[in-house]
Amino acid sequence: MADARASRLLDRDPVDGLARRAMAQHVETARRIPPRPRVIVTRRLMPQVEARMADLFDVILNPDDIPYSREQLAAAIRDCDVLVPTVTDAIDAALIEQAGERLGMIASFGAGTEHIDVAAARAHGIMVTNTPGVFTDDTADLTLALIILILRRFSENMKSLREGQWSGWGPSVMLGHSLGGKVLGIVGMGRIGQAVAHRARAFGMEIRYHNRHRLPAAVENMLAARYEPDLDTLMAEADIVSLHCPAGPATVHLIDARRIALMKPSAAIVNTGRGQVIDEEALIAALAERRIAGAGLDVFAREPQVDPRLFALPGLVAMPHLGSATYEGRGAAGERIIANIRFWVDGHRPPDMVIPDLP
Repeated sequence: MADARASRLLDRDPVDGLARRAMAQHVETARRIPPRPRVIVTRRLMPQVEARMADLFDVILNPDDIPYSREQLAAAIRDCDVLVPTVTDAIDAALIEQAGERLGMIASFGAGTEHIDVAAARAHGIMVTNTPGVFTDDTADLTLALIILILRRFSENMKSLREGQWSGWGPSVMLGHSLGGKVLGIVGMGRIGQAVAHRARAFGMEIRYHNRHRLPAAVENMLAARYEPDLDTLMAEADIVSLHCPAGPATVHLIDARRIALMKPSAAIVNTGRGQVIDEEALIAALAERRIAGAGLDVFAREPQVDPRLFALPGLVAMPHLGSATYEGRGAAGERIIANIRFWVDGHRPPDMVIPDLP
């Protein structure tokens, strides 16, 4: 039965060459998949997801929701068939090196995989999966909320109200800006970037985007989006810059002091992607000196630590990494993890298998 499951990993059709080669390397791991695998979950998940995992797997949960230390992660990967980490768990090569023969799968909660050394996992025959797409709408909704809050000067006006400085309605006080007609520059036009463009178009915003690859003409037409191959030009022309690029060496401080200096004084920046994409020191300086009008941040450079200087800055709206924080999204991500594990147990290629760059 185990050999049959292993062979089915190679017999899926169609499957691209990279996936076929990755699955071929995983065959030996597939041969030792138990029918009821030991699954260790590093953080608390939605109750219905944990209940379903308890029915299907030999699962160890984290009811106190205290993040695992590195020592606890090392102990976990030596004692399970499947590890379910989150984006805050660093699963690097040194940690993977400590995994024994038992660990066959890392089923990560979240779309990003920068916290996992996927190449090291592949070298040890360990499959990696993620949960792409389930947080797209939720993150796009929050992005639009931040754009609205910045343009309508929510932070400053709320402060005025709380401090008793509001003297009543007036035709020329507490004015912000309309969304209609503003240029939204989207950096990273993947699922979330496109979902943001779709929503912003309904508010009458003009959509321009910068991406590693230009989208097909049909998608551009559907979103009424114009491709801008030069990021500097986009930074200079946009009224709102919205960041949706993944974390990685190429995107660390992609938005640095030089690029922030290109922005119009009336422009603002929104980041619901990864904190490392912005040079936070440069952003703080630009806001403090009012060289840009505002910023909406859902992610930070050194989470969960947040630079306290940010909260004293004018035009800042900040959220504690809430992009995916909905009952629906978090529940859907949990169900995707369960589905990936069950596909793996049954000897099939999980739908969300992360395919590493293979030579």
